[in-house]
Amino acid sequence: MIKNRTTQLMFQTIYCTLGVVGVIAGLGIFDDITMIRWDFYVHFTNISNYLCLGIMFAELIQTIKKSKNEYVTVAPALKFIGMLGILLTFLVFNILLAGAEGRDPQANWRIGSLCAHVVLPVMYVADWFMFYERKKCKWYYPLVSISFPIAYITFIFIQATIMKFDTSILIPGTTTPLIYPYFFLNLETQGVGGVIKWVLILLIAFIAVGYVFLGLDKIAKTEKK
Repeated sequence: MIKNRTTQLMFQTIYCTLGVVGVIAGLGIFDDITMIRWDFYVHFTNISNYLCLGIMFAELIQTIKKSKNEYVTVAPALKFIGMLGILLTFLVFNILLAGAEGRDPQANWRIGSLCAHVVLPVMYVADWFMFYERKKCKWYYPLVSISFPIAYITFIFIQATIMKFDTSILIPGTTTPLIYPYFFLNLETQGVGGVIKWVLILLIAFIAVGYVFLGLDKIAKTEKK
C-alpha cells in the first residue's frame, strides 16, 4: 500500500476534478446550460458517484492537512460501501445497460457516461487498494453495504407510489418512465415477481463481490513506502 502523501494528493485531485466534470455533464450543462436535467436524482449511477465524490473530497482534505506520509483513514466503512455501490454502477451498466436495445451506442462515449460508468469507478477501487491500510475491513462490511442499494430501491418505489405509478412521465430524451429508471425495476414489464428476482440477484451479487474484496483485503500485503 502507498503512504506517500504526494502520490495521494495527485490521485485524489485528479479524481475530484473528473468527478466534478462528471457531475456537471450528468446535469446536462455541457449540452445546454439553460436546460439542467432535473431527473438526475433518480439514477443510481449519479447517487453512487455523488457518494464516492464526497468521500474522495474528504480524503483530499485529510491528505492536504497531513504533515507526513500515512495511509488514508477516512470513514473506512463508508469507503467500502461507496466502493461496492460504484462497482454495482460499473457492472450493471457495462453488462446490462450499455448495449441495451434502443440505447444509442454513441452515448456510452460521452464524457459524462465515461466518467460515471468507467473512469471514476476504476479509480475509486484503485484508491481503496493503493491508499487504505490492508487487513482493516470488518466481516460485516459487505452485509451493511446492501443498505445503500436497498435505500435507493425503496426511494424509487416511494416516488412511484407518490406519482401514482404514472409511466407517462418519461426521463428526458428517452422512452424510459421516470418512476422506473432501470428495466429491472419496472413493475409493468417485469411484474412483481420479476422485479423481486432482479433485486435479489443484484443484492446477492453485491454481497458476494463485497466478500471477494474483504478476502482480498485480508490476503494483501500491508506495507509499501
